[in-house]
Amino acid sequence: MANATLTISSKNYSSWSLRGWLITKFSGLPFDEVVMPADDPGARAELLLLSPSILVPCLFHDGIKIWDTLAIAEYLNEVRPDAGLLPAERAERAHCRAICGEMHSGFAALRSALPMNLKAHFPGFKVWARAQTDIERIVTIWHECLAQYGGPYLFGERTCADAMFAPVVTRFVTYDVKLDADIVAYGERILAMPEMRQWIADAQQEAEEIDELDVEF
Repeated sequence: MANATLTISSKNYSSWSLRGWLITKFSGLPFDEVVMPADDPGARAELLLLSPSILVPCLFHDGIKIWDTLAIAEYLNEVRPDAGLLPAERAERAHCRAICGEMHSGFAALRSALPMNLKAHFPGFKVWARAQTDIERIVTIWHECLAQYGGPYLFGERTCADAMFAPVVTRFVTYDVKLDADIVAYGERILAMPEMRQWIADAQQEAEEIDELDVEF
């Protein structure tokens, strides 16, 4: 049994769980998963964007409890400094923190209009104008990072930034968002990571469905 646990909710629906899980995987810290059932009131509030404080994922390690995704990333960067969760150079670290913070606190229209749903696919989905603005901003961030740091990931090597934006990659696939070749290629690299393949395979096996997130658009 690992000396760390990570509490998550649905692998099919929970973008925040995916972010925290990937960050912890990237850190190399051994951990055990604790999965909240989808009918848990706290899990449903988080998935439906109704919770004022997102309490999953939650990492428990060495008697310390951390329940915010960015806090988990910063904590793991301290305890696993060789994992490269943040870039080595100060300017790059600042840039990485800035775009992670933007993902953490922004893009509300995208979250509500295109909820994460790994089992679903909506070809020809009509994206609302406000959500399209969020998409364009995210694509700009990715283009700038890939051009500045040379790829293949946002800061060259994998960092917490790739974990923070990974759920967006899945949304672009689910809702058939049209993207240019460089952005499609970046998304394919994210989806090809063994950690992402494992998460998606687990999501496909989930029995729970949340009607509010399975609307026929």
